[in-house]
Amino acid sequence: MEQIQKHIEALIFASEQSIAAADLLTLVNHSLSLTLTEEDMAAQIEAIKEKYTSDDFVFELVEISNGFQFLSKKEYHELLNQLIIHREKKKLSTAAMETLAIIAYKQPITKSEIELIRGVNCDYSVQKLLEKDLISISGRSSGPGKPILYETSQSFMDHFGLRNQKDLPQLKDIQSFENSINPEDSNLGYETISSEEALEIELREDDTVAEITEESNESSTSENTDTTETATETEE
Repeated sequence: MEQIQKHIEALIFASEQSIAAADLLTLVNHSLSLTLTEEDMAAQIEAIKEKYTSDDFVFELVEISNGFQFLSKKEYHELLNQLIIHREKKKLSTAAMETLAIIAYKQPITKSEIELIRGVNCDYSVQKLLEKDLISISGRSSGPGKPILYETSQSFMDHFGLRNQKDLPQLKDIQSFENSINPEDSNLGYETISSEEALEIELREDDTVAEITEESNESSTSENTDTTETATETEE
């Protein structure tokens, strides 16, 4: 069993991305000519997890993105963050981040749909995200021209520690004023009024506008009269 564990560890360690238990099972059975079951693999994985909880190791086995990967333990995250800063790893541009966010929440999505949301051409951003393996091509749309569909990649899931798309932060629901939030539960200070009160306010506003308009017309008429009288006196 110890030999089997070492083979599993080697596979997880060598994998650039998280590797699923089903893939581990297939590879181990094929390479060692075994007939391990899913239950056997689950037991082996649990044993490896337990092994690397020891303080003798600076990394641990973590389940992410429907698979398993060796990651550094939390107490070393700050140190490793300094290493990343030291290497001055180039960050994504704002445009690329916006494009990536749209793909993450709208996937699968075509480039034209991304551009419709952003309002600008996204060729460069999409190309950069593909180069960094943060997005991948998932197929083609059934629409006119069968445009390419994009989705987030396994590397994206691994980088952000997500198991699946449901683990993405939930966007806040936007409610219209007509479906206003209960003012007792809101800090926005909105007030709910009945339809009769709304109509009364509307009528008052119309009356106010009418009064202002009448005053404005009277003022304009008075000014025109004064101007005419002044012109007449000047001619005389």
